[in-house]
Amino acid sequence: MINKEKLDNLTNEIWKSAEKLRGKFTAAEYQNIVLPIIMIRRLECVIQERRKGFIEEFKNKFPKLSEEEIEAKALKKEIDLFPKLSNKTTWTLSKIIKQVSETKLDKTFREYINGFSEEISELLLVHLGYNETITKMVKANRLYSIIEQYSTEELGPNKLSGLEVGYIYEELLKRFTQENTKVAGDHFTPREVIRLMVGLLELDFNPKESKSISLYDPACGTGGMLSVSKEHLLDKCKTEDEKKKVYNLVQLFGQEYQSQSFGICKMDMILREEKEFEITLGNSLIPNSKNSKEIGDLHYGRKYNYFISNPPFGVTWSEYATQARNFKTTRYAPGMPGEGDGALLFLLTMIEKMKSVEEGGSKICILFNGSPLSNGDCGTGESEIRRYLLENDLIESIVMLPDQMFYNTGIFTYIWVLNNNKPKKRKGKVLIINAREQFEKEPKSFGNKRNRMNEEHRNWVIKKFQSFSEDETCKLFSNKSFAYH
Repeated sequence: MINKEKLDNLTNEIWKSAEKLRGKFTAAEYQNIVLPIIMIRRLECVIQERRKGFIEEFKNKFPKLSEEEIEAKALKKEIDLFPKLSNKTTWTLSKIIKQVSETKLDKTFREYINGFSEEISELLLVHLGYNETITKMVKANRLYSIIEQYSTEELGPNKLSGLEVGYIYEELLKRFTQENTKVAGDHFTPREVIRLMVGLLELDFNPKESKSISLYDPACGTGGMLSVSKEHLLDKCKTEDEKKKVYNLVQLFGQEYQSQSFGICKMDMILREEKEFEITLGNSLIPNSKNSKEIGDLHYGRKYNYFISNPPFGVTWSEYATQARNFKTTRYAPGMPGEGDGALLFLLTMIEKMKSVEEGGSKICILFNGSPLSNGDCGTGESEIRRYLLENDLIESIVMLPDQMFYNTGIFTYIWVLNNNKPKKRKGKVLIINAREQFEKEPKSFGNKRNRMNEEHRNWVIKKFQSFSEDETCKLFSNKSFAYH
């Protein structure tokens, strides 16, 4: 079990570094400074712990060699055995602070970061923009203090598991979001909403068996949907062996359009020591073509067991409409919505990747605003998509959430649950669950977020979904009831 008190104390310690940035940086820049150096220190702790073992090994084998020669042998072995998780320099944050003059600090720090594998250095310097961030820290006279604070932070695997590091990361991301609610909605879905969605998804995974399952998010942002899904399964594990099964057999897939969010997501997966994941950068709504100006769907043609996503609300797709229309007779054959809101394109993208009923089928849990329910008159793209969903009996339930649940908008939102392999008693039916009153007030408002759903509220919704029956808060409709719309 996670010791939350211990982790909260460590999170508070790390948060102090963000507080040192006040006045020199905007709230939006805090996470750009702190999150990457957490990754650097965690990787350093992993590498140094392993390198110490190699050094001891070579000291015993070659007692006459000098310390420099021993270290060189250990470094070579590390790079040979762990090319993706090694550093070809002998620098550490502590060495940089103790041995490097302040005039050469930024140059040496960059050299150290470039010493990691190409994948990790690119993640840090390019996608997370740490090259520019280092320059800003130098100008603000903050680089030394940040490196110094993290040079002794206990973030090694002997102190913290991947799951525990993930918990700290999640808590920090939440705090950064609360500090900068203006842009929070671009990447951060409140975790209580994700936990509800995961509960509705009813992940069918038995850690006593050796059968893998896959989850996919076509707009994965910083990865919260995927990581919380896996945490949900880990929380159910009773033994370390069962946890290993979850790590090895629950596969996470996602694609993200924004470079920085992609970087944070991939960093989170590495920090959590995920075994089976593939996060790609690109536009999941368009074909991936050599002639295209941007990267398209890198998961095209694949099928997954489960889908979970919160695509952006009300975002136009006019800029890539020409490329998207290449899917008009295939993926988007049911219809194409107006260019002012591409939310339904994400849903059709997931539907295309559902496994067949013969393969066991697939389930989708997606978060929408009210537009996909009501936009478009009869015969429009939106209306035709809804017709397709109902005629193919894909919609299982729609949950009406309270308002003021999100940081950057106070609107009402809806969770759609879709299933192409419904149980017999649910076929031809849609359950509407009114959860508008299932909330409590936040102790403190953060932007537009004034309400939250605690565990009791979430369990209330999940039980209503599981019972799949009518009462004063739930209504069952036949698919034909929606035909006029």
